[in-house]
Amino acid sequence: MGKPTGFLEYNRVSAQMEEPKERIKHFREFKKYLPIEEQQKQGARCMECGVPFCQSGDVLGGMVSGCPLHNLVPETNDLVYTGNWEQAYLRLSKTHSFPEFTARVCPALCEAACTCNLNGEPVGTKENEHAIIETAFERGWVKPQVPKVRTGKKVAVIGSGPSGLAAAQQLNRRGHQVTVFERSDRIGGLLRYGIPNMKLDKAVIDRRVRLMEEEGVVFKTGADVGKDIKAAELQKEFDRIVLCCGASNPRDIKVPGRDAHHIYFAVDFLASVTRSLLDSGLKDHKFVSAKGKHVLVIGGGDTGNDCVGTALRLGAKSVTQLEMMPKAPDTRADSNPWPQWPCVCKTDYGQEEAIAVFGHDPRIYQTTVTEFIKDEKGDVQKAKTVKLESKRDEKTGRINMVPVKGSEEVIEAQLVLIAAGFLGSQKYVTDAFKVSVDERTNVATKPEGYETGIPGIFAAGDMHRGQSLVVWAIREGRKAAEEVDASLMGYSNL
Repeated sequence: MGKPTGFLEYNRVSAQMEEPKERIKHFREFKKYLPIEEQQKQGARCMECGVPFCQSGDVLGGMVSGCPLHNLVPETNDLVYTGNWEQAYLRLSKTHSFPEFTARVCPALCEAACTCNLNGEPVGTKENEHAIIETAFERGWVKPQVPKVRTGKKVAVIGSGPSGLAAAQQLNRRGHQVTVFERSDRIGGLLRYGIPNMKLDKAVIDRRVRLMEEEGVVFKTGADVGKDIKAAELQKEFDRIVLCCGASNPRDIKVPGRDAHHIYFAVDFLASVTRSLLDSGLKDHKFVSAKGKHVLVIGGGDTGNDCVGTALRLGAKSVTQLEMMPKAPDTRADSNPWPQWPCVCKTDYGQEEAIAVFGHDPRIYQTTVTEFIKDEKGDVQKAKTVKLESKRDEKTGRINMVPVKGSEEVIEAQLVLIAAGFLGSQKYVTDAFKVSVDERTNVATKPEGYETGIPGIFAAGDMHRGQSLVVWAIREGRKAAEEVDASLMGYSNL
């Protein structure tokens, strides 16, 4: 332990963010990270606990506490403190495929489980991770890891999101020949088109993809397996197949007027903006425009927040965000003790920007839409809403959100973005490979495993576990790769 009193001597200092009214003028990342010397002090705050919950990844109170990748957090924090950056990178790389992604978009499960939370603020592990990986890239330590020996085995990975990339990286480094099939025009899946550029600059993805290509991974874009490419053909050509297609079925809002124009699923809206941004810097205008419109975002979470931030950057006249559930408490409830994940209200960057622009939080809690109102052209103009309250179903015992009579309102809505979550894998893919799905349409696999009921076909990521975090997708991809490798070689050293 390099600094036994570090958590007493140093306060938590985080990266500064560009002012909201300035950052909404562009789509660039807006965090201003600490100088490397100051970041080392943040590493010194780590107590190196006897029981480091930060790296546990255990389920407590129905929620995961600590890093699902089991990153060796106290070790890497100590190496940051001592300035041993290369060793910090090597240590982090033992458990993590893409620190540059999670250092930008992860909600930091590690920090929520940090012991320093008991009497202060947690160690800034997420920003320490960012400093480690970016320093490693700057100093040339991140190099292609080309396998010295090839096994002669061929593996197809369907989908290039975080789980697919993690599985491909691991299997390729083991010596198998890996081909990644992506139906979109660019590699990255959720990372590319589901997360806005200001949260994750796409050059960061491109940098990693180039490395993987140098290592020998083959990427094929515009390859929609199950439609353009038959599953049977891949089963003949490849020894193993890993399905990493995500949970890409968006949950809809089925109310009168849903057929009105200018109502979009959030992911389609976000993808259109990112694609236009990458293709032309938005000059081609091939994106869903929010300029001068009253924008209604239905749903909370990261995706809803991303819609708020993106709409503001596109010049929305107003932004309203509806959430069905009650507002979470501002501080931990007694029933939600550390080291459980803190169920508290989070005001994210998009909401912060809306507050700065409009003077109030865009979120309206315990509210849902009952009808969309359109004009004579069929364009959505307004939305009818109703307040909700929680009531227990006497038969099932479940708590349901039910409408409150007399609470109906009509609000302006010229662009509606549905960010109500995802329902699971897409049927045409699961049908093509004849794999079974569970009641949530996630691909069913063997207990505690990743192989489906069809020999040689595996599943990982959101397609396997349902809509989740990038860090979980990376964990799933790595674990699935280990199982695939063992099936091919009789053992695995991944």
